[in-house]
Amino acid sequence: MSKRLLFNGILIILTTAIITFGITALLIDIFEKQQEAKQTFFKVVEITDDTEDPEIWGKNFPIQYDLYKRTVDMVRTKYGGSEAIPRTPTENDPRFIVSQSKLELDPRLKKMWAGYAFAIDFREERGHAYMLEDQTFTGRQQRPQFGVCTHCHASVYVPYKKLGNGDIFKGFEKMNPMPYSEARKLVQHPVTCIDCHDPKTMQLRITRPGFFDGIKLLKAKEGIENYDPNKMATRQEMRTYVCAQCHVEYYFKGDEKRLTYPWHNGLEAENILAYYDEINFKDWNHEVTGAPMLKAQHPEFELWSKGIHARSGVACADCHMPYTRIGAQKVSDHHVRSPLLNINRACQTCHHFSEDELKARVETIQDRTAEMKDIAMDALIALIDNIKYFQEKGFQNEKLEEAKICQRRATFLIDFVEAENSTGFHADQESARILFKAMDHLRKGQIALKDAITLHEAYGVTTQ
Repeated sequence: MSKRLLFNGILIILTTAIITFGITALLIDIFEKQQEAKQTFFKVVEITDDTEDPEIWGKNFPIQYDLYKRTVDMVRTKYGGSEAIPRTPTENDPRFIVSQSKLELDPRLKKMWAGYAFAIDFREERGHAYMLEDQTFTGRQQRPQFGVCTHCHASVYVPYKKLGNGDIFKGFEKMNPMPYSEARKLVQHPVTCIDCHDPKTMQLRITRPGFFDGIKLLKAKEGIENYDPNKMATRQEMRTYVCAQCHVEYYFKGDEKRLTYPWHNGLEAENILAYYDEINFKDWNHEVTGAPMLKAQHPEFELWSKGIHARSGVACADCHMPYTRIGAQKVSDHHVRSPLLNINRACQTCHHFSEDELKARVETIQDRTAEMKDIAMDALIALIDNIKYFQEKGFQNEKLEEAKICQRRATFLIDFVEAENSTGFHADQESARILFKAMDHLRKGQIALKDAITLHEAYGVTTQ
């Protein structure tokens, strides 16, 4: 009996020791992870406000830098992203891989933009790693391009500082009207760490003069004067604003080619269109009809602002750069990409449905938007062809000119949805509303052509 008691006693002691050891090891591991989490980075090199090379930042922030480098990935979703298309490098274009041509996918775009640079070359978007390279070697360079294009296609904060002797606004003003070939010599990288982060505090910050001007104008309409996002925006707002520095509609103002966000009447597509009409702005004259035309850029911020995610306080980074945990560290995923390629962390944090269900919901919205856009595009091409027909027949009256204005306005509204890279997902009802308004302009354009026939028959060929 005594031996059994002794054995049980030893067993209890060993069990207790093992449990104690396990708990102690667990507590030590938790403590170490907590300490690791507190240490967000190790300072290996000195980073200043002039350090634009992301590789140097990567020495202090290896996790974020490794993720950032993955923006070279080329993965296609149903309505976005890009396949790698092999090409033979040339002296003028050393790229051996490009994305597919949208002009080949939809030849109607060539007629919509006839006479403009986008009718020469327009390709599917690629990751941030390619933004400068693709701007440098696009076929659109066959037409005059300006330094203002670097505002969104390059890391320009340090070049602006150098050009402006420390003043980014003065540097911005000097670079804008430069021939692109000259401005290109001043920039080295696509968007990098310094474009979005303060090197001392690592806080998000705005570095693009165009956005400073645009958001100040927009906030003044809301009754907030002298708005400075770097001082007055919340951190959650900044997680959108740093993206909105570039993912917006814009135009080049005057001979100085000042990059300007047309938010004078608000962010809605028709208010932007009204502003362009008020100042009599045009990007080019249509090669087929002669209509004064507008080219929408990439108004993700404007359209997102009208959607459910914006109303719910969801920022761009929440979906395109969702938080991820690597070891003990929680970081924003700097592999910026479509949420459809990262549904688990981009969507399921808030939406508790299967990945297949969430993907199906997104693609349903995109399918419907694409269908509406397709119908509007057909109607636009019909109007262009009809205007051309009547011009060739010698028609020249105010009703024909009215049809051209309808072409201008419908094109801009269709392009507002076409150029915005979510295929309607950022704001599905707003996208549908914009395309409906485009169809209304096309309807009015066809009515104007009927009236043009009446005038022509009654009075012959007349001038306005």
